[in-house]
Order: sequence, then C-alpha cells, then structure tokens
Amino acid sequence: MNLVHRHRLQLVGLLLSTLGWILTSTCNYLRDWKNLNLDLNELELWTMGLWQTCIVQDVGGTQCKDFDSFLALPLELRTSRILVSSSNGPSFLSLVTSSLGLDCLMMEDTEQKLKKQLLLLGGILMWIAGVLVLVPVSCVAHNIIQEFGDEQIPEIVPRWEVGDVLFSGWFGGFFVILGGSLLLSTVVLSSEHQLQEQHTMADMQDTYQYVETGNRGH
Repeated sequence: MNLVHRHRLQLVGLLLSTLGWILTSTCNYLRDWKNLNLDLNELELWTMGLWQTCIVQDVGGTQCKDFDSFLALPLELRTSRILVSSSNGPSFLSLVTSSLGLDCLMMEDTEQKLKKQLLLLGGILMWIAGVLVLVPVSCVAHNIIQEFGDEQIPEIVPRWEVGDVLFSGWFGGFFVILGGSLLLSTVVLSSEHQLQEQHTMADMQDTYQYVETGNRGH
C-alpha cells in the first residue's frame, strides 16, 4: 500500500473512532434513552436514561430524579448501564494505543513492529468498545418497539418511544467499529506490501546471482 494512502486511512480511522467515542460517552449520561408523551397532558414529556428519569415541561422547565437504586432500573437499562460504562475504558485505551502506532510518528525501523502491534491492539479494542455499545442500544430499542406493538396492552395505556440517545449510540458504535476496521486494514495491507517487497528483493538477488554466474562461465 502507498505510504501516503496508508497515512490517510489511519488518520481517517482515528478521527472516526474519536467521534464515535464522544457519541458513545455522552449517551451514557444523557437521559433520553426512551420517552413518554401523555395524552392527558401534552405539555409534559417523560424521559428515562441510565441514571435518572426526568419530566420536561413546556412551562416549568425540566425536573429530574436519580434512580434510588440500581435494582430500580428495568432489566434492559441495568444491562445497558453496565455494558455502556464498560465500553468507555476500551474505547479511550484504543485511541491512545492507536495514536502511538500511527505511521506519521517518526520512529526507528526497529520500532515499526511495535507500532503495528499497537495499531492491531487499538483496532481490536475499538471493535470491542463498539459492540459493547451497539448491543445494549439495540436491545433497548427492540424492547421499546416490541412493547409499543403489543396488542395485549390496552390502547389507553401510554407507550414508551425510542429516544434520541439511542441514535447517538448507534452512530457512535458504528463510527468506532468503522474506525477500528480502517486501522486494522492498514496493518494487514502494510504486511502484504512488505511480503511483496521481500519477494521482489529475493527475485532480484536470484537474477543478479544468475547473471554473475553466467558472466563467470564465459
């Protein structure tokens, strides 16, 4: 792979992963994972996040209350809090390790192998972080849609709807995985390029030795 092209892929991958990390980190603390609009009072909007529930009023502002206990959360939100919080560590660590493995950082030839290992580790951690976010976000959305279409629940009962934070989690997880894939692709393609160079050098040496042998025979 062309060196300049590889540099660009690495930078794009790192930028996408950074954007994804910001989105996934914020969705951990935002409170609009799902919302509820009561027909009796259209001026109020109930929202629920991983850490608190809020009432948004057009007149009185926003009133929020933290959950009294972790066990007070619905099962899908309990699982989501654990997985999304756990994703922040691998995601941040992947950004640090990948930054140290970029080709634009000037290092000695003996350290090129270490840079590849750092990029490989960073890409794998990005995949883990992305999956840790996409799984709970998708599960919460699935439960909301399933309950919304449940015919056994009377129509008069208000239904929770998908909140904006879920879209932030989807985009964030996708960007993190896409960025990690780009970084991993640069590692794989650069290894193939090095193998091709080694084969080319070996062929050139064999040709040179054959020519030398022929000249000596004459």
